[in-house]
Amino acid sequence: MGRAKAEAIVDPRVFADFGGLNALLCDLLDGERLPRVEPEGFEPFWLALHHEDIITIEKASTRFLSAPRQPLFSLAHQERSRKAGGGADASHFIRNVTAMDGAEHRAYRDITQGYFTPKGMEAMTASIGSLAQEFVERMVDAGDSCNFARLAMNYPLRVIMSLLGIPEKDEPMMLAMTQQTLSGDDPEFNKQGEGGLKAVLDLREYFMDYIERLRANPQDNLASIIANARIDGELLPARDVFGYFIITATAGHDTTSYAISGGMLALLEHPEEMAKLRANPALLPTAVEEILRWTTPVKHFCRTAAEDCVVAGRSIRKGDIILLAYPAANRDGKSFEAPFEFRVDRRPNRQLAFGTGPHVCLGQYLARLELSCFFGELLARFEHIELAGPARFVEGHFVGGVKDLPIRYRISEMMV
Repeated sequence: MGRAKAEAIVDPRVFADFGGLNALLCDLLDGERLPRVEPEGFEPFWLALHHEDIITIEKASTRFLSAPRQPLFSLAHQERSRKAGGGADASHFIRNVTAMDGAEHRAYRDITQGYFTPKGMEAMTASIGSLAQEFVERMVDAGDSCNFARLAMNYPLRVIMSLLGIPEKDEPMMLAMTQQTLSGDDPEFNKQGEGGLKAVLDLREYFMDYIERLRANPQDNLASIIANARIDGELLPARDVFGYFIITATAGHDTTSYAISGGMLALLEHPEEMAKLRANPALLPTAVEEILRWTTPVKHFCRTAAEDCVVAGRSIRKGDIILLAYPAANRDGKSFEAPFEFRVDRRPNRQLAFGTGPHVCLGQYLARLELSCFFGELLARFEHIELAGPARFVEGHFVGGVKDLPIRYRISEMMV
């Protein structure tokens, strides 16, 4: 494996070419195990590619810490962040639960854990199913074609905004700020050239005002639970409660939207798999898992070694950064049969789109429910769907997926 190929894992443009990304991952997985990478403009890191290695690292949560960084930002981004914070690190004004470890991490997760369990999802199934019907109906209202990615962006956005009690009129602003924050490397999402920092500051102003109102007048919603949560009898500090809001409001919809749009593209590019799913709707749960494996919207998270240790034969030093490349793990031939094939009936499927261990995605069951409701409704409603133009992907090495997907479709005669 050449050094240049390993460095490409932090090149935003690589992720805008799905076929090229798969080729890169194939090469990386066939090459050096846990290579040391030193890309220009970034801190050096160890690159964890294999399914087994990522599971080992994520489950050893006292040895490999989530703090102080989650994505690997460029050195230039870090400098802009310090300037935006008046010379202080970004953690001075924002810190979220993904940046915590140990007992503190467990305490913060417990605030909303019950909301996002399979049991908690039972209470939401009807309302999310209704929203899925509403957004599929929007396709009908659009005629016989639409940009499916735009629809996919707005459906999970409406779900999480309704849980947070945020008015529908604010959703376009929330969508734009999310894209600037999580996918600020994409020129279309970062037209101001500020890499999402202004969006974070604008969101801080919006949410801190909302938090103050919820503390003065608590409501029966998820936002109020977070705003009024207490740990050791004290309300959450400003940077932590804001961090909780921003991770819930942004990651709570953006990643799911890329799974939906990427899942639609996968089904269209593999018509035999769509036919298989249409013929047997009972395959929907396994199809959802395969869509998550195939799309892997979160491209990486980082861990920092808390002590000297050995992983996959590599001597890791205390303070070293390890980048967990989830798309690579989800293409690992040692864990998946024919990993570069899309199969709606794939079993087993230990996909790592949500990570694993103590930091496994809090919203994983909500995302599965949203995908299941949406694709179930979509395939029942339309008898034919096809591409109407090329798909376009986000430029971004942290979070991304299909951002444009023109399609044509025909409603089932039984549904007219």
